[in-house]
Amino acid sequence: MMRLTLIPLLLAIGLPAAARDTIALPQGASLAIDKRGLQLRGADGAERARLALRARHLDYRDGTALVVDANTERAIAVNVDSAGGALAARAVIDGAAVAPDAACLHRDAQGLLHAFLVGKDGQAEQWLLPGAGAPAAAPRLVRKLALPPHSKACLVHDASATLVVNEEGFGAWAYNADAEAPPARRALALRRPHGKLAAAPDGLAPAAQGVTLLDHQGKALQTIALRRDLPPSAVVQPLVQTETMPRMGDAADDPAIWADRQRPGQGRVLGTNKKQGLHVYDLEGRQLQMLESGRLNNVDLRQDVLLDGQRFDLAMATQRDDNALVLYTIDSAGTVAETARFPTPLERIYGICLYQPAAGGLQAFVNDKDGRFLQYRIGRSGGAFHASLVRRFKLGTQPEGCVADDRSGRLFAGEEKRGVWSLDADAGAKAEPRLVLPLGPHLRADVEGMALYHGERASYLVVSSQGSNSYLVADAAPPHRIRGSFRIGFNAAAGIDGASETDGLDVSAANFGGRFARGMLVVQDGYKRLPDGAQNFKYVAWEDIARALSLP
Repeated sequence: MMRLTLIPLLLAIGLPAAARDTIALPQGASLAIDKRGLQLRGADGAERARLALRARHLDYRDGTALVVDANTERAIAVNVDSAGGALAARAVIDGAAVAPDAACLHRDAQGLLHAFLVGKDGQAEQWLLPGAGAPAAAPRLVRKLALPPHSKACLVHDASATLVVNEEGFGAWAYNADAEAPPARRALALRRPHGKLAAAPDGLAPAAQGVTLLDHQGKALQTIALRRDLPPSAVVQPLVQTETMPRMGDAADDPAIWADRQRPGQGRVLGTNKKQGLHVYDLEGRQLQMLESGRLNNVDLRQDVLLDGQRFDLAMATQRDDNALVLYTIDSAGTVAETARFPTPLERIYGICLYQPAAGGLQAFVNDKDGRFLQYRIGRSGGAFHASLVRRFKLGTQPEGCVADDRSGRLFAGEEKRGVWSLDADAGAKAEPRLVLPLGPHLRADVEGMALYHGERASYLVVSSQGSNSYLVADAAPPHRIRGSFRIGFNAAAGIDGASETDGLDVSAANFGGRFARGMLVVQDGYKRLPDGAQNFKYVAWEDIARALSLP
């Protein structure tokens, strides 16, 4: 979620119209465009190099220029060597699909370079450009956008990840330049009677802390400062992504990780589909099974559960069509099978987490959107599984994510608009929730999925901070010290986008081999990019998280 602070600053000075076609470089050099091409000029104003094309829409970042060839509708990323006096095309984007009337660059928080192409009819595209050291790599389409029609100027303020576009005759708008942020727009400044501007901006120019709106003569109308109100977070990259959901929209929700005890380094990821059922993936992200169980929301699992003299690996999910619990068995080969359904009295069943008490057996916590929690004991007799209600309690407002700590006998329950609560998981204990992680800089509503990492040296609670597209890590033991937060960014080399607006997640300390030797985190990705597509799940190595947050 993008939170911007907009600070209008009226300017009395003007900028020449030519400023939109000329960019100053270090040591007095400059770039300029005209109908004959892109020119590199020295400090003395003399031309040092030229790239011949009918050029328009110039932008620049750290040695890279972006220019559009008006004849071919191609956007060209150009290496600029101002000291050596050279220009060299590095990458070409075919802009025929949008016929760009505006183009601009964005350097994101990971240091990756993006190009935005904006068409006359409001169609727009965001592209990931190859690094300067990879000239043979091709640009990749990140996503498509819908912007105002007749936008002839765009500019990105990198520090706030804000894409600014003008709308001819109307005003200027701000969008999320971060492809992983939720789609959103905000009016920056509009022409009267919709706003306070006497004239609509015709151009845009960078300002030290934001953007300057220009009139048709290149004079400044207004400068607007932009700030991104998000806490700093480390960035880690996903190593694997699953195949996408078979249906578009809000489908994927919650994963659970199964470790293969017979074949160390192997495992499965179970992922719910809110429109269809349960998917089962291998550690390469390939779908192995699809169980048509209906609209499943959350899933959790426990292994080596002793019931009626037998040991089982069991998973359980909430089913929203019937407000029921669905129980699955997982055999030694990792094959999942539905084995039982248990009705509940809930009206809008939502989240679930499983609990293995120290005394043995299996229990399940399930909640409703109205804040109710029900605790069930799962048993088995006569060859059949059964569930019995053993406790009820309630949070004030909507919960969803929860996780039970089998080691400490505590339950962590998320209240989406307040934070994370802790209470005794014992079915015979009085439910006395205590708020241990309230909303704050590292935890922004909605509070969503959560899971526990039990390492050799420490245990951590991982929580999806959906409002900041990040993940909080805190000690599992009181006083639950916050160790930091991280985001999941692009893995450009592997062609995997980041993760955002995460609902459910799971983490395991099991050795899954290779980069996952210290365990793995699996998260639901709310927006599939690179390119746009149906939702999926991302796998992150715990080793990378530990390194990013300096965890032992």
